[in-house]
Amino acid sequence: MTQPAVPGSATRGAVDLTGLSTAPAASASGAAPGGSDQVHVKVTDENFTEILNRTVRVPAVMVVVSSRLPESVVYLGEVVEVAKTMQGRLQVVSVDVDTNPGILRALQVQSVPVTVGLIQAQVVPMFAGVAPKDQVREILTQFLDLAVQQGVTGRIEVASAAPSDELPPLHQEAYDAIERGDLAAAAAAYDQALVQDPKDADALAGRATVALMQRTEGADLAAARAAAAERPDDVAAQTLVADLDLLGGHVEDAFGRLIDLVRRTSGDERTAARQHLTELFDLVGNQDERVKRGRTALMSALF
Repeated sequence: MTQPAVPGSATRGAVDLTGLSTAPAASASGAAPGGSDQVHVKVTDENFTEILNRTVRVPAVMVVVSSRLPESVVYLGEVVEVAKTMQGRLQVVSVDVDTNPGILRALQVQSVPVTVGLIQAQVVPMFAGVAPKDQVREILTQFLDLAVQQGVTGRIEVASAAPSDELPPLHQEAYDAIERGDLAAAAAAYDQALVQDPKDADALAGRATVALMQRTEGADLAAARAAAAERPDDVAAQTLVADLDLLGGHVEDAFGRLIDLVRRTSGDERTAARQHLTELFDLVGNQDERVKRGRTALMSALF
């Protein structure tokens, strides 16, 4: 169970977000990018200063996600749904770590999703992972109490809020299927999207992630870890744990496990471990710094 409002649970080390953007800062009463009436706005390395300064007047909760982990995006949607019931007392901002390395470095995120609060341009650590809606509501209510204590009581106008982050129909169908646990339907929706556009990068990434979820469906993490500890050179046992780690957002743990397996094995077993690791690299994306480091480590392990 995710624990609420535990300082340091979502990020590691000091959090300094003040130097992320060189763009002019907005005034405390200024509108958030995308319009002050939006319950949910996206944050980037470039516009973060503007959004951060807005929290002097209106508190915000930031959800850190990865577009390559659809379950993190589904969770973001649930947080937004809870926020919509709070009469505009807070705004939800989201950041995709795959495309915003500055925020990723500043937060020192270890896994996604991560949820943090923003009050008076300061970070309030909340929790890592997902939580049920009722627990999210409780945590956000406690966060708003803290905001009131600090005199941050502004509101956004939710009545005229425009829909944000609308997805193509088949992508939305896939996300909805993931949310209800129907992975076969999610895979079918992504497959149909790829028939329409074979170069749809989001559909390719989503389809690969659903395949990962299907491979790990029903797996018991504790049992998988125990089996991997007992059989350190068993490719099937090690790749299952690596898949579970990646699905949970522990990207570097997954890569490290398989790189170590490549070092210890030879022949067909080494080939299988290397190929599986390469598939995980492709899933995370070559632009990710962790993938770049992982490929370098893999070359070292091979030679």
